[in-house]
Order: sequence, then C-alpha cells, then structure tokens
Amino acid sequence: MTLPLADAAAENPLIPTWPELIIGIICFVVVFGVLGKILLPRIIQTLNEREDAIQGGINRADEAQAEAAQLLDQYRAQLADARQEAARIREESREQGAQIIAELRERAEAEARRITDTAQAQIEAERQQALISLRTEVGSLATELASRIVGESLTDHVRQSRMVDRFLDGLETSGTSARASATGPAQ
Repeated sequence: MTLPLADAAAENPLIPTWPELIIGIICFVVVFGVLGKILLPRIIQTLNEREDAIQGGINRADEAQAEAAQLLDQYRAQLADARQEAARIREESREQGAQIIAELRERAEAEARRITDTAQAQIEAERQQALISLRTEVGSLATELASRIVGESLTDHVRQSRMVDRFLDGLETSGTSARASATGPAQ
C-alpha cells in the first residue's frame, strides 16, 4: 500500500516525504528546545536589563528634573532676596544722600552766616575807622577855616578837639532827628 503523501511527493517536489517530515519535526523540536532552554532565558534577561535600563533612565531623568526644579526654585528665591537687598541698599543710599545733602546745606548756611557776620564786623570796624578819620579831617579843616575866619591861630589841641566834638555832636543830633521825622510819617 502506498501512501497518498508518498504518491503526491513523487509527483510534486515541494511536498516532503514521510522520513523528511519526521526528521524535520525532530529537528524543529530540538532547535525549539535549545532555543527555549538556552537562548530564551538570555533573550528575556537582555530584555529585562534593557527595560530596567530604560526605566532607570526615566527615573534618573525624573530625579534630575525634580532636582533642576528645586534648584530653579532656590535660584528664584535667591534672586528675590538679591532684589530685596538691592532695593534696601538703594533706599539706604537715598537716605544717606539726603542726610549728607542736609549736613552740607547746614554747613554752607553756617559758613555763610560766619562770613556775613565777619563781613558785618569788618564793615563796622571800617566805618568806625572812617568816622574817626573823618572827624580828624573835619576837625583839622574846621580849625583851619575858623582860624582864617577869626584871624587868629587855633592851634590849642584841647580847645580844638572840644570844638570839633561839639560841632560833630550837633550834626549827629540834627541828622538823627531828621531821619526820625522822615521815617515817622511813613509808618
């Protein structure tokens, strides 16, 4: 009896014979067993390692991102502190500048008062000196004029000085009363 598969194999070269089919199945089982026992655990181990590496990379990236976010928050906090410190320093500088300006203004006013007082004192001293010089000059001119009018020499210094003083006192009295009458109605 012939098998239909054998007859078909004789007619078609693509259909295997029974011995080829059995040998092929045995080889397939051996190769599948070897692959299943030896290579499959290595492939699974490699895939697990790759998955761990990928997951570890993702975890490390998440940790790095969290650390970067924390550093960014610290940086922003430090920047805010630096801005507050800069604002405080600017305000202190403004206050110190205003204080320095006030002190300089006080010093300038004091110096101006001192210079004014010194100038007033110097003017008063020069005025007194001018009055004394003028009295002396007016006295000598008056004495000379009186000598010419009277026709005799008035060289007696004591008499000359009394006469000049009386004359100047009369002038001062009349000048003071004239000033008082001139300013009196205006007020």
